[in-house]
Amino acid sequence: MTLSKKITQNILQIMLLMVCSFMYAQKEKPTSYYYKSAIHFGNLNKTDSAYFLMKKAKDGYKVLKDNDSIFLCNLKLFDIVGWQENLNKDRLHYLTENEEISTKDKLLLIGLNNRFGVYFFNQNSPEKSASYFHKSIYLTTKIKRPDYKSNVFINLGLLYSKKYQDSANVYLNKALNIIPKENTNKIASVYINLINLYQNQSKFTKAIELLKKTDQLILNEGKLKYKKIIYRKFSECYQRLQDYKKAFQYQSKYITYKDSLDVFNQNKAIKELDEKYKVAEKDKENLELRQKNLLTEQKRKQTQNFLFGSLILLFFGGTIAYLNLKNSRKKRLLAEQQKELEKQKNLTLLKEQEITTINAMVEGQEKERIRIAEDLHDNIGSVLATLKLHFENLKLNREKKHFNQEELYNKTEKLIDETYLKVRSIAHAKNAGVIANQGLLVAIKMMAEKISSANQLNIEIVDFGLDRRLDSNTEITIFRIIQELITNIIKHAEASEATINISHFDDNLNIIIEDNGKGFNPSIIPYNNGMGLGSIKKRVEYLHGNFQIDSAIKRGTSIIINIPL
Repeated sequence: MTLSKKITQNILQIMLLMVCSFMYAQKEKPTSYYYKSAIHFGNLNKTDSAYFLMKKAKDGYKVLKDNDSIFLCNLKLFDIVGWQENLNKDRLHYLTENEEISTKDKLLLIGLNNRFGVYFFNQNSPEKSASYFHKSIYLTTKIKRPDYKSNVFINLGLLYSKKYQDSANVYLNKALNIIPKENTNKIASVYINLINLYQNQSKFTKAIELLKKTDQLILNEGKLKYKKIIYRKFSECYQRLQDYKKAFQYQSKYITYKDSLDVFNQNKAIKELDEKYKVAEKDKENLELRQKNLLTEQKRKQTQNFLFGSLILLFFGGTIAYLNLKNSRKKRLLAEQQKELEKQKNLTLLKEQEITTINAMVEGQEKERIRIAEDLHDNIGSVLATLKLHFENLKLNREKKHFNQEELYNKTEKLIDETYLKVRSIAHAKNAGVIANQGLLVAIKMMAEKISSANQLNIEIVDFGLDRRLDSNTEITIFRIIQELITNIIKHAEASEATINISHFDDNLNIIIEDNGKGFNPSIIPYNNGMGLGSIKKRVEYLHGNFQIDSAIKRGTSIIINIPL
C-alpha cells in the first residue's frame, strides 16, 4: 500500500470516529447523570426509579469500558434490590459478576467481600460468610483503614454469636480496641452486642456491669433509641437475677423512653414527609430548567463541533504524513543498531558465563554458612530460651514450692535432650522433623504447648483455612520465622500472653503475632545486623512477602506478615 493510500485511510477513520462521537453526544446524556440520579432516588426510597437509572448508568460505563465504575454500579444494584422485595430479582449475580472484573481499588474489593459476607450470613452459610469477612480484614490491614476493619470485626462478632460465642467475644473486643473514643454511638452498638452475648450465656451480672458503662456514654445521636434498649436490657437482666424491684424500676424507665421515642419518631416522620415533598417539587423545577439548558447547550456544541472537526481533519492529515516519513527513517536506524547490539552480545556472552559460574560457587558456599548460622540461632536459640524459663522457675520454686519440682526437672531434662538432638541434626544436615511428618500447624501447636508448660508465657493459636499442606521448604521457613518471633517475646517482651493468628485464603497466608508485653519503638530497630528481626525480614522477603511491626511502649506488640503462595 502506498503512502498516499495510508494517509487517505487514516483520515477516513478519524472522520468516522468524530461523526459517531458527535451523534452519541447529541443523543445521550452523560453516564454520570444516570448514576447521580439513581443515588438521589434511592435516598428518596424510590427503589424502582433508582434501579432503572443505575442499570442505565452501568450500560453507559460498559460502553466507556470503565471497569471500576461498572464494579461500583454492581455493588449499588445489589443494595437497591435488597431494599425492596417486590423487585423480584436475584441479586447475588451482581456480586459474582464483579469477581470477573479486574480492579486495583482496595475499597471496592472490601465493599464486595463485605456484601458477600452479609449475603451468606443471611443465607445461614457461616463458613462462606466468615471467609469473605477474613478477606476484608486482610485488605483493611493492607491499606491501613482501622475504621473499615472495626466494621468487619463487628460483622464477625455477630456471625459467631450464635454458635462460637467465645470467638464472637474476641472479635467484638477487637473492634472496641480500634474504634476512636469520640465515636460513642459505634462503641454503644458494640457494647449492646456484647450484652446480648452475655445474656445468651446467662452471664447477667457481667451484662449489668457493661450496661452501666453503656449508660454513662455521651451519645452523639439517637439518644432516645439507645436509652430505650439499655433500660429494657437492665430490666431483663435484673428479672433473671430475681431482683424484681430493680427490674420494675428499669421497666418503668424503658416505658417512659419508649413513649418519648414514639412521639419523636412521629414528629420526625411528618417532618421527613414535608421535606420530601419540598425536595420533589424543587427537583421537578430543576429538571425542567436542566432540560432547557441541555437543549441550548446541544445546539451550541453542534455548531462548535463542526468547526473543530474541520480544523482537526486538516491538522491530522498533515501530522500523519509527517509521522509516516519519520517512522520509516527510524526503522532503518533501528535495524542498524540491532546488528551492532548482536555483535556486542556475542562478545560479552562468554565473559558473563565465566562470571556466573564463579558467582554460583561463591553463593553456594555463602548460603550453606547462612543456613548453619540460622539453624543454630533459630533451633538452639529457641530451646535455650525455654530452658532459661524452666531454670528460673526451678530457682523461684526452691523456696515457695508453687510447682511439682520433680515434673519441672523432668521437663528441663527433656529440653536438654532435645537441644542435644537438634545440635546433632544440624551437624548431619537434617531438618524438617515434625514439620515434614505432620505439617506446619501441628509443629506450631507443639511449640506453643511446650513453651506454655513453663507457666510464664501462655500462647494461644488461632488458625483458619490450613486444611492442606504447603510446600515443605515453605513450611520450614514459616515455622522458623514464627519460632524466632516467639523467642524474641520470651527474651525481650516480658509478656504473659501471646497470640499466633495464622489464616490461609485464596493464594495468601496471613500471620499476626501479638503479645501484651512492654512494647518498643520499631523505628530504632537495626535490620541490617543479619540476626533477630533483620533475619526474619530477609526470610519474609525471600518468600516475596511483606513484614509490618505495630508497637508502642507499654502497649504490647503486633507483627503482621503477608506471604503470597
